Amino acid sequence: MSTDNLLKAIEEEPVIQEISRCNFAGKVFLVGGAIREIFLNKSPKDYDFALTKHQDLHIFENIFGAHAFLLGKKPTQVQRIVSRNISLDLCLLDGSIEDDLSRRDFTMNALAFDLTERHLIDSQKGIDDLNTKTIRCASNQNLLDDPLRMLKAIRHFATLNGFVVDQNLVDVIQTLKHHIHEAAPERIRYEMDQIVVADQAFEGLRMLQEVGLLFELFPELHALKKLDEEKQFVLETYGHTVDGFRYLPFYGKEYQLDEKDFRNVAYALLFHDIGKAHTFSHDNVKMVVHFFYHEKFSCDLATLAMEKLRFGSLDIRTVVRLIENHMRIFLISNNEATDKAIRRLVYKIGDLTPALIVLTLCDMYGSSGGTENESTVMVKKRCGEVLQAFNEWRKKPLPRLVTGHDLLALGFEQGPQIGKALCEIREKQIGGELIQREEALCFAMNLLNNGY
Repeated sequence: MSTDNLLKAIEEEPVIQEISRCNFAGKVFLVGGAIREIFLNKSPKDYDFALTKHQDLHIFENIFGAHAFLLGKKPTQVQRIVSRNISLDLCLLDGSIEDDLSRRDFTMNALAFDLTERHLIDSQKGIDDLNTKTIRCASNQNLLDDPLRMLKAIRHFATLNGFVVDQNLVDVIQTLKHHIHEAAPERIRYEMDQIVVADQAFEGLRMLQEVGLLFELFPELHALKKLDEEKQFVLETYGHTVDGFRYLPFYGKEYQLDEKDFRNVAYALLFHDIGKAHTFSHDNVKMVVHFFYHEKFSCDLATLAMEKLRFGSLDIRTVVRLIENHMRIFLISNNEATDKAIRRLVYKIGDLTPALIVLTLCDMYGSSGGTENESTVMVKKRCGEVLQAFNEWRKKPLPRLVTGHDLLALGFEQGPQIGKALCEIREKQIGGELIQREEALCFAMNLLNNGY
């Protein structure tokens, strides 16, 4: 896009048109990512403005009918206004606009539009880098000032189609990677959330590995990579994990996962085999490798990794549930599997069934290198049958025949035995052995009479 076309596109933005009608006490500059988005023919949802007069903040509050609230700590403080499904960040300039641009993260974000004089300020040659789709750091010092920018560079690489990371930036991140631990865990998680669900998630993870950030953040994955190298696995544990992300964007969309399930599947895929580094064993007689109970180890390690990044408890439980069941569809993908086994799986997993299918497919094709064979054909067929059973279950969910209160009324003692009895009843119901409430109560009474 030419500079003239960019200026025209900026001035046609509704937010800019509305702001331009006001009389400000000082200078107002549109800066940063919004200009990049407009250059890429996208509609910004977030706008950054730099002001020379603090009183102009109140004009923004009046325009958008919302009060600003403070972000960040001194000396860099940002006021944020959220209104009409958009977010505006406003900061007071400390020095010239050129000084401000020199302190920004990447040259493609170091652009400013002067709303008064209607011209573009490009002191860091950001337009050149946008034209060549290059992610370049405005200054190496800027990465030390905010180490999260190292991870943000990879997020841009994963989410901006066709962009490349400048080699100097790669080299600098490799040198400074250990500083990433200075960033707040919540901010790290925000960047990772976007990387793992990006259309180029696979490329993003590979770049995270190249610059050294992946193993800084998740040393559990490094243990997997070392296992691959030491044991010289052809089917690499770490390798197939990352390769699985080649298929995540496609299958996530094909199975219509919502944003939250998509993200949780991504983290389940990232962590599903990290327990293998701690459960490796070799059968010298049969000459086969085992990873007994690796799912449990993976769940425990994933929980620790997610807690470290301040994930919410519900997200952690969901990811762990996917990991502990990630072998379930594989285990019923044989000619002996029954409709009962498929229904049991669906009733156990419930609404997470499509997410588990996507995890299974990504795990499978990551292992097969994307090629089809007798095993992948069978697993994919079984995935289709599981989805069909899930859709039937959604139309007519299996009713609960008895409750814990019912069992207490029968004479069960309060405690774990009630939960175990309810699970047994549910299993019998799924298998079609118990259909009516009276049958379930009779079965429970038999359990009790037999000293359950």
